[in-house]
Amino acid sequence: MQILSNLLKNIKTITIIGDSSVEVSSIIIDSRVVTEGSMFVALKGTQVDGHTFIEKAIGLGAKSILCEDLPAVQAENITYIQVKDASETLGYVAAAFYGNPSAKLKLVGITGTNGKTTTVMLLFRLFRQLGYRCGLISTVQNQIDEEVIASTHTTPDAVSLNKLLAEMVQAGCTHAFMEVSSHSVVQHRITGVTFAGAIFSNITHDHLDFHGTFDNYIKAKKGFFDALPKTAFALINVDDRRGSVMVQNTKASIKTYSLETLATVKGRIVSDSIYGLQMEIDGREIHFQLIGTFNAYNLMAIYGAATLLGEDPDEVLVEMSGLKTAPGRFEQIVSIKDKKVGIVDYAHTPDALENVLKTIKQIKGDDQQVITVVGCGGNRDATKRPIMAKIACSLSNKVILTSDNPRKEDPLEILAQMQKGVPPIDFKKTKTIEDRKEAIFYAVNTLAQAGDIILVAGKGHETYQDIQGVKHDFDDRLVLKEAFGN
Repeated sequence: MQILSNLLKNIKTITIIGDSSVEVSSIIIDSRVVTEGSMFVALKGTQVDGHTFIEKAIGLGAKSILCEDLPAVQAENITYIQVKDASETLGYVAAAFYGNPSAKLKLVGITGTNGKTTTVMLLFRLFRQLGYRCGLISTVQNQIDEEVIASTHTTPDAVSLNKLLAEMVQAGCTHAFMEVSSHSVVQHRITGVTFAGAIFSNITHDHLDFHGTFDNYIKAKKGFFDALPKTAFALINVDDRRGSVMVQNTKASIKTYSLETLATVKGRIVSDSIYGLQMEIDGREIHFQLIGTFNAYNLMAIYGAATLLGEDPDEVLVEMSGLKTAPGRFEQIVSIKDKKVGIVDYAHTPDALENVLKTIKQIKGDDQQVITVVGCGGNRDATKRPIMAKIACSLSNKVILTSDNPRKEDPLEILAQMQKGVPPIDFKKTKTIEDRKEAIFYAVNTLAQAGDIILVAGKGHETYQDIQGVKHDFDDRLVLKEAFGN
């Protein structure tokens, strides 16, 4: 329980109607789960307007209403708080309700198109190996030290996020690492959260279905750094030309990492093979189990964040040398009988797919074919579909275009859009198979020879396929193992 007036300290309100000393038992954004004493927050979403559910929320026991538009008739004994932006205000109110838990943790957020999940999961594992109790908020899963909690969004809503952070504090966590999506910045899911540090990995073509333009996408990412306090660090990849844009208006201490130029954290790839990366970081040479240039950047971000949080550089590198990849990120599965190599990767953007395929080409033998199975998700940015097909064709010996998560779209229409990106010269090496399981089996048992590499891209860690709003059990890793006969 919290007193409403305490939650509204430092909140800009248009008007308050009713008793501000009322007790608040919970903060709710879904009217269906309102209970006695709840504060119901009426959000104007992309699909529905929460203001239409105010009366329902009051009927279920809500005693206070946070809204942008006051109802024409106000109910008796209900407190109404009118604000300009309910979504933004919710962040501050949720943080206050749970005792500002982020300020009691060393919380590091990472944003960027690619590399977020790998970086936060490996930071979480690293700091646990260093002896800390830690929290994790990621696309794959959320975690409070050893307790695993299912993840539904890359970044949870403001109420769920602060509740999760409060549970981390209660469990004795000292550090937490989280992915920060561009959606979460625009939708104020991280408003009111205090970060000790922020990392920018890279930015490429993605989420234009939501942001409209690439410029808006960049501004959304930049908004995360604009809001950082001066006590935080902002660690950016300066090899991405938009890295410096991210920190133009930040109050945080700016730090950098790079493979190509002078930086706070300077890295160099000594060798890159199927056995891992040999790198030099800040003059220290070390072997890592991760593979590829994209992981070299992830590793520098991890090292940079750890040392900026005060950890000993040598101890950090020793512990990092044993880190393994995150689930569904360049995850390798080898056929027992004929040594075909399956690689499952979440690559669902043109840049990520290109990075993975270029890495495979660098480490493969001359006699190994690369066979790529790839699709594009429905109800997402359609402009990348032909681009991804073209990239797959240019960097693979054979390509199968298939369904990803078609969601509410017709999978055949998605595939037709991908086919437009296939150059005429590559028609013969490209096949379209709508059924994803059939596509993987065809790649393994019809196209691949002993020792060949099969990349299954797009879904990574996911254990379902979303078709017409229904999530069917589907795991690329399990299907690959079945196709291999493992």
